Amino acid sequence: MGNDLAFFPMLVNLQGKKCLVVGAGKVAAVKIAGLLQHGAQVEVVSPRAAQSVRDLAKAGALVWRRRSFSPRDVDGAFLAVAATNSSRINGAVFRACAAQGILCNSVDDPERCDFFYPAVVRRGPLQIAISTGGRSPTLAARLRRELEGQFGPEWSAWVEHLGKLRRNLIKAKMPAALRGRRLKQLAAPAAFHAFVQERERTKTPPSSGKRLRRA
Repeated sequence: MGNDLAFFPMLVNLQGKKCLVVGAGKVAAVKIAGLLQHGAQVEVVSPRAAQSVRDLAKAGALVWRRRSFSPRDVDGAFLAVAATNSSRINGAVFRACAAQGILCNSVDDPERCDFFYPAVVRRGPLQIAISTGGRSPTLAARLRRELEGQFGPEWSAWVEHLGKLRRNLIKAKMPAALRGRRLKQLAAPAAFHAFVQERERTKTPPSSGKRLRRA
């Protein structure tokens, strides 16, 4: 698998799906946290584990199999992450996944990746993912920081607001063409600025009622 391949971008529902992570060091811990955040059923295979992973296992947030990797570990997995410090073990995980058609990400090894972790800007339901196809994670991280400055926390509330308006429009009886025009108006920059201004206006603290004496 070469870096010249074009990767298809998509958002995946991991709720309740088995996701295998081989390795439990600091890098693996970051991958594990992301999977848990999105509702995955995480199984970790590693003889040793970082304290954060141990704590998650103790709390029942994941299953930790305290041993070396076996190809059978990928059975039933939706996807797998190979995050050990051994290229030999990571390669074995990738081959076991390939044999069963399971998506695999080998950390810092683009040649053994069916998918990449993008840099993500999150504003509530709004997610903006940036990927360089494994060529420069540093650039992806820089672009993420820049976009975080462009898309402030107000975007979270606005997207939630748009969702409510969209649901109401879908329920309303009207021609499809008219509904389409209204949906475009709701998502237009002018609508966003009006929404932000209204939020700022309602946040303004009420006057105390006292008048300043003129000098």
